[in-house]
Amino acid sequence: MLKQISLSLIVIFILSGASFSVFSQVTPADYQRADSIMKLNDLVYNQINTVNWIDSTSTFWYQVKTREGAAFILIDAAKLTRKPAFDVAKLVEQLNKQPGVKTTPKSVQLQKLKFDLKANKFQFLFENAYWTCHLKNYTLTKDSVAKPEGPRPYWNDGFDELGNKPVTSPDSIWVAFIKNYNVFIRNEKDKKEVQLSFDGSAGDYYSSYFSWSPDSKKLACNKVRKNEDHFIYFVESSPKTQLQPILQKRNYLKPGDALPIKHPSLFDIQTLKQIPVDSKAFENQYDLSNPKWNESSSAFTFDFNQRGHQVFQVVEVDGTSGTVRVIIDERSNTFIDYSGKTFRYDMDKRGEIIWASERDGWNHLYLYDAKSSKVKKQITSGNWVVREVVKVDEKSNTIIFKASGRNADEDPYYIHYCKINFDGSGLVDLTPEKMDHQATFSADFKYFTDTYSTVQAAPVTVLRRTSDGSVVMQLEKTDITDLLAKGWMAPEPFVAKARDGKTDIWGNIYRPTNFDPKKKYPIVEYIYAGPHSSFAQKSFRPTSSPFSGLAELGFIIVQMDGMGTSNRGKAFHDVCFKNLKDAGFPDRIRWMKAAAEKYSYMDTTRVGLFGGSAGGQNTLSGLLFHPEFYKAGSSSCGCHDNRMDKIWWNEQWMGFPIGPEYAECSNVVNASKLKGKLLLIVGEVDDNVDPASTMQVVNALIAAKKDFELVVLPGVNHTLGGDYGEQKRRDFFVKTFYNQATPDWNKTVK
Repeated sequence: MLKQISLSLIVIFILSGASFSVFSQVTPADYQRADSIMKLNDLVYNQINTVNWIDSTSTFWYQVKTREGAAFILIDAAKLTRKPAFDVAKLVEQLNKQPGVKTTPKSVQLQKLKFDLKANKFQFLFENAYWTCHLKNYTLTKDSVAKPEGPRPYWNDGFDELGNKPVTSPDSIWVAFIKNYNVFIRNEKDKKEVQLSFDGSAGDYYSSYFSWSPDSKKLACNKVRKNEDHFIYFVESSPKTQLQPILQKRNYLKPGDALPIKHPSLFDIQTLKQIPVDSKAFENQYDLSNPKWNESSSAFTFDFNQRGHQVFQVVEVDGTSGTVRVIIDERSNTFIDYSGKTFRYDMDKRGEIIWASERDGWNHLYLYDAKSSKVKKQITSGNWVVREVVKVDEKSNTIIFKASGRNADEDPYYIHYCKINFDGSGLVDLTPEKMDHQATFSADFKYFTDTYSTVQAAPVTVLRRTSDGSVVMQLEKTDITDLLAKGWMAPEPFVAKARDGKTDIWGNIYRPTNFDPKKKYPIVEYIYAGPHSSFAQKSFRPTSSPFSGLAELGFIIVQMDGMGTSNRGKAFHDVCFKNLKDAGFPDRIRWMKAAAEKYSYMDTTRVGLFGGSAGGQNTLSGLLFHPEFYKAGSSSCGCHDNRMDKIWWNEQWMGFPIGPEYAECSNVVNASKLKGKLLLIVGEVDDNVDPASTMQVVNALIAAKKDFELVVLPGVNHTLGGDYGEQKRRDFFVKTFYNQATPDWNKTVK
């Protein structure tokens, strides 16, 4: 960004900000480091980022950057052999024989590799074309030109219940399809069509997503009562395709909007009759899943997620009578984290279901008797959480899962991979190192690779046996020698007590590479308090684009997970319920004050924060509701009023029906409380968070005669700000906390 700064600008840097010590000046050298800080990533060698298992074999490959260039390694886990997947130099030699190609072993960029071990060849993408390399003699075949990527698909394109293709029965005799909004079947032998339903219509139709019973004697689907669409609109002011602006439109349901209502429907193919199913008890739905038949064809089940997310049920429908029975009845006084913690695994032959629940205050696994609807066994237990189920193995009666918080003497967010028996016995930590782990398993689950690291410890990748977690081969140890030689400073994990004085809050402190403990540093918090997960960095990463550059301009950057975020206990999480304005601020403020008590160079009189999306909402909330602590904030694409944002995320945490809490948490309603400095950034065509949310804040601030800065990015979607937003954010905090001029970017040569 910055290549040259004029002598007059240097003088400005030296003379301004006289109220602080000489150590509190932002210099041209600081800007130059900020612009080049991401290059530190290039000084990391032998780090595995992705492991690729080959089909159903025990063989996998990975790519690493070595000092000599890219290397591609092939590992046979069963034979414990390791070798280069191919000779990069020979491949480059053949590539350079192709018209217009000029590359080197150090610079060659290969993508989307796919190995065929039997044919001794592999395919790859290079410079917008797919090639096949025959490893016997390294001859190359140009397979095809890669198609240019189309427009980014919209995340909420919607689900077309009538858009499925006809569905053939397991015995191949019948085909089910929708015609005139009703259910029809066609005999594939004589092509005769039979109408099974007669009450479908344009607004109340049968779904084309059919579920045949395994014996082909029953057919199930949902009948869908259509809701009213809700669209958001915005103008793309500067399209690339034409001079005139384009009006954009997106389907976008918001909290309180009507939703489709689904009714399970059952048909007997032998009698060609519809069997009534009484589903009135399940009409107050946020969602009702498609039918799922059991192996014996005696019944199907569906999941019922009640509107408001305080009831989640697994419901069985008898395949002969249509009788409805609730098998699992999950309830909460706050919310059920359906989007992050629900898990269901049916074992039809056993008549059992494995189910995840937070009913004892922690996310754990339970073994249900499907016939009696009773819990046979709580499989996992304790003051820790099951993060994700990786594999249920009915042959060995074991479950492989991710867990965190089991070890009292380590960061409770570190992920470990564990194995346990169905009866709750034999719990084994397959990844015992007290670090954050990331594993990939072979298709048969006999082996897995494990990469473990912390924010301070560089990654190590090993190959383990799944049976006991034993290490059978070390694959790579990341080399950060050059990184350390450049003065890289690892983040420092820091722990302080939450608002209750008992619960630990974990986060990290980031310092500039030219850190001087004699200097007094403003603190800038990078905040994202979305309740759907936790966000503070746990594994190794040399730099972070949101805040590494900002730190180089003379700031201490901090990030932590306060109460209200996920991946701890239920009580920790429930703080967010109908209270997103809380955002863990009482915990965050205590955490920073505790850090400043330990490190006097952290200045709690100059504290700012920034974030995007939910973090954009949190940023402005910090200024509005805690002005005594936060003095400045840069808010990007914030969902400033939860009534304006997407339905699924906001009703999950703020509840339904829409209560007064929505207004109480609204940055728009409370905009007049602004006291600190504010920079708002918004993408003009943001279809993740309605950009009108930011503009309504702008309107409220103007009405309250408040001063603020606004950056609208034409043609930009959901964003923290991109390069220009980063420039504005850096300058914003330098001007606010150092009271000095920033570079005149209109005159500076870039």
